[in-house]
This record gives sequence, structure tokens and C-alpha cells, in this order.
Amino acid sequence: MKDYVLFRENQEISVSIKRSARKSSGLEVRTTGEVLARVPNGLSDEKIKEFIESHKDWIIRKVLQMSEKKDERQEIRIPSWEKLTLQERRAIKEKISVRVVHYSQKMNVSYGRITIRNQKTRWGSCSSKGNLNFNYRLFYLPEELLDYVVVHELAHRRYMNHSRQFWQEVSRYFPQYEQCRRKFGCYKFSQE
Repeated sequence: MKDYVLFRENQEISVSIKRSARKSSGLEVRTTGEVLARVPNGLSDEKIKEFIESHKDWIIRKVLQMSEKKDERQEIRIPSWEKLTLQERRAIKEKISVRVVHYSQKMNVSYGRITIRNQKTRWGSCSSKGNLNFNYRLFYLPEELLDYVVVHELAHRRYMNHSRQFWQEVSRYFPQYEQCRRKFGCYKFSQE
């Protein structure tokens, strides 16, 4: 099963199911209103249905919140990744690299390569080798959001998870991280 449809009065809500080598199930409602259920590989279709149905009220509430937020979001017009010149890509990498250097020294952590990408769902990532990937859209957001993502990824150099210790590490160097996480939903991008 790849999708499951929830019914609410005259509305259908499609839930995309993503299987992976995880131990627990989780739900995500994106700012676009898309609903994802992330489940362990071996979970039966019946158990997936039960999991989704048991969270039906939460899903409906979040989908409604996201549709209301959509209208309030600030639009940021940016060039598409393909239209960026080499000089523009270098400027984006330079700005992000400066913040990485700043926080890596402050946090006393090392890192590998820095790569800038056109990522659809992630703002950044950190590999087990310490290579850092950042979404080029960060360049166009307020600097505090860029700084939060940099600190978040560098904190993975100590904790390759999202444990309590990881969030304490983030908080140590970026105390306002929770407010920043919420602010990402205040923006929408449109490409020129």
C-alpha cells in the first residue's frame, strides 16, 4: 500500500505512505497540505490503516491549519536552480560557508565538504562522514533561519539523531531554535 484515503464529511485526505528501515511510525503534514505517514518496512497494511485512522482527528486539524496558513505565508520570488549563474551559485555557497565556519568554530566541531543543492523537502543534511548539504533557498530567507539550519546540521556532528541531547546541543548555540523552526512555514517560494 502506497496511499491511504481518509474520509471526512465531503472531503478526502490522501495520505502518502513511505516505508523505510525505521522502528516507529510517524506522521507529517507539510505546509502544502500533503500528508505523509512514515512507517517501518515490515508493518502490515492493516496496522498502517489502524495507525492512520487512530490519528485521523490530528491529521484533519493539521491539514486545516496548513490550508489557513497557506494564505498568510509571505511569498519569496527566487530564480530556479537551473537559471542560477555560476557566480550566483558561488555567492550562495560563500554566504552559507561563512556561517558554517563561524558556528563550527564556536561549537568546536569539524565538518567535511559543503554542498549546495536544490532540495525539495530538506533545508540541510549531514552525512556520517561530516559532509554538509544545504538547500539553496536558505540564501533567500532571513539570516536567523540560515543560522538555525547551520547549527542544526553541525549538532549532528556530535549526535547523528534527534535525541534530547541533540536538541540540547542545538539550544546551547541557538537558544531561539524553536521559534525559527516555526518560521519556516511562514514563507512560500515562487520561481521567476
